[in-house]
Amino acid sequence: MQAMLAPEPISKPLLRASGLRKTVPGGRVLFSALELAVAPGEFVAIMGESGAGKSTLLNLIAGLDTADEGSVAIQGQPLETLSDDDRTELRRHAIGFVFQAFHLLPHLTLAQNVALPLVLQGIGGKTALGQASRLLADVGLDGRDNDYPRQISGGELQRVAIARALVHAPALILADEPTGNLDPETAAKILELFSAQIRRSGAAVVLVTHSRIAAAVADRTCVLTSSGLAPG
Repeated sequence: MQAMLAPEPISKPLLRASGLRKTVPGGRVLFSALELAVAPGEFVAIMGESGAGKSTLLNLIAGLDTADEGSVAIQGQPLETLSDDDRTELRRHAIGFVFQAFHLLPHLTLAQNVALPLVLQGIGGKTALGQASRLLADVGLDGRDNDYPRQISGGELQRVAIARALVHAPALILADEPTGNLDPETAAKILELFSAQIRRSGAAVVLVTHSRIAAAVADRTCVLTSSGLAPG
């Protein structure tokens, strides 16, 4: 299975995946010879049916999983050359992850959840909470710093997740079905907010989704199927 995605060469991509092959238990090939280059500030959407391997691809890009073949490089650094500790450090500084299921910590306030990436970088609590408060205001949750996740709606939870992904100014945002659990009206608002925030930050984005509405916010779209990755 040959995967091709190269509308035009990117001389210095922020992200480059080369020759990726990944199988699952039982031997089924999710994708093979997968190529992907994303420039700084570029927004790429990857579409595909459930089970096509979209989330797996994000995990490979983030260094949370390893491919059977191929290489992933972020800011020119091949992940396979890094130790586990170095990959963790790279994720803390260079990557923001927006999860479909939010993954907020229920015992922390909204501001504490958003501040967590900064705290993990060693930034002091007061400074981290101040930056978190500003991001919460940016995503329309001004004055909600001390609320807990159980006190807010699904759309508001996703706004918190977006703020947390952006608070440490990562170079690369990875978004896994960020509107999959939301109703259409809330999803549209979240997509507009997400797009505006990442354009402001200048981060490169890889968003995986099965929704063409979600993919429409991207600069370009590709499709992941059993036959590979191709322009969509």
